[in-house]
Amino acid sequence: MGDQIAKGEEFERKAEKKISGWSVFGSKHEDAAELYAKSANHFKLAKSWDRAGSVFVKLSNCHLKSDSDHEAASALVDAAICYKKTSTEAAISCLEQAVGIYLNMGRYNMAAKNCKEIGELYEQEEKIEKAISYLERAAEYYEHQEASSSANQCKQKVAQFSAQLEQYQKAIQVYEEIARYSINSNLLKYGVRGHLLNAGLCQLCRGDVVAITNALERYEDLDPTFSRTREFRFLSDLATAMDEEDVDKFTSIVKEFDSISKLDSWKVTLLLKVKQTLKDKELEEDDLT
Repeated sequence: MGDQIAKGEEFERKAEKKISGWSVFGSKHEDAAELYAKSANHFKLAKSWDRAGSVFVKLSNCHLKSDSDHEAASALVDAAICYKKTSTEAAISCLEQAVGIYLNMGRYNMAAKNCKEIGELYEQEEKIEKAISYLERAAEYYEHQEASSSANQCKQKVAQFSAQLEQYQKAIQVYEEIARYSINSNLLKYGVRGHLLNAGLCQLCRGDVVAITNALERYEDLDPTFSRTREFRFLSDLATAMDEEDVDKFTSIVKEFDSISKLDSWKVTLLLKVKQTLKDKELEEDDLT
């Protein structure tokens, strides 16, 4: 490893000497870029991630000076890959710069891909609001390229995180939007019931039984087959239990559904919130009697 670091340092010195000198033939930035690339790769082999990342940033700057925007953005992505080993903040900074370059080039698909990655890094850091912001941008850029499936993947994450932040109305709107798009696709229409189930669970969390009933009617109009599904009956039965303020009935309905279709942790968390709300109402009524 020491040998690789020494080689990395040597190529970095040569690159910087090249930039500070005069160039009669060719471009000194192009020559320096070649040296920086060698330097960065030696630092990578030594697993000296911060130094590799910093050299990739220098490489990106050389490419920008040579009007090689695509190579500049690629070098920033390489820098981010290195920085992810040591500093999420530094990785995000490099990806943000890459996004800016790709947008200037009109490469919306690449901008979307890197925005999505930034969102995922913020998710790892549990900075959910920032994750939502970048995933929304990714979805917008994917839609600009008519990459609707990729856009919907990002939107599903946006809805999921919005519900976690108790922004239920926003989550509902996104899930319903995805369902409306999916119903017209032969490949995606079989996932509609899942999107409507998620939207319905968010409706339950809002605690308005009338709104839930109205939503189920809308979902029947959107997908006439939905009323014949287990998901529809599940939501309808839960709404009834909520209206009756029957905690035991609510619990029984959830257990029965889960025994056939395993509920994931996100759905369980929402259902537990609804159940707790019912319990709190029950305690309030007991205190009044």
